[in-house]
Amino acid sequence: MNETLTLVLAWAAGVALGAMFFGGLWWTVRKGVSSEHAALWFFGSMMLRMTLALVGFYFVAGSHWERMLSCLLGFVMAKGAVTRLTRAPRRTEATDAP
Repeated sequence: MNETLTLVLAWAAGVALGAMFFGGLWWTVRKGVSSEHAALWFFGSMMLRMTLALVGFYFVAGSHWERMLSCLLGFVMAKGAVTRLTRAPRRTEATDAP
């Protein structure tokens, strides 16, 4: 397979892994803060998200550091995207006025 295509696919897998990881973190925080068993939510989510991310990185990299780096780049880019998409809307003075 073409090396460029392989790196693009590794990047896309990194984006998917990052979206899953950070989207899952956002979901966990929203559910965990209102739960009676918050510690269980946070610990269980952390273990699941870490396991899926590490297994994903392991299979994507396949002993090639270039693929690992491309996957990591996609993972970090997904962090920025999820952070931006899940940000609470800003309140402006126009919306605060009666």
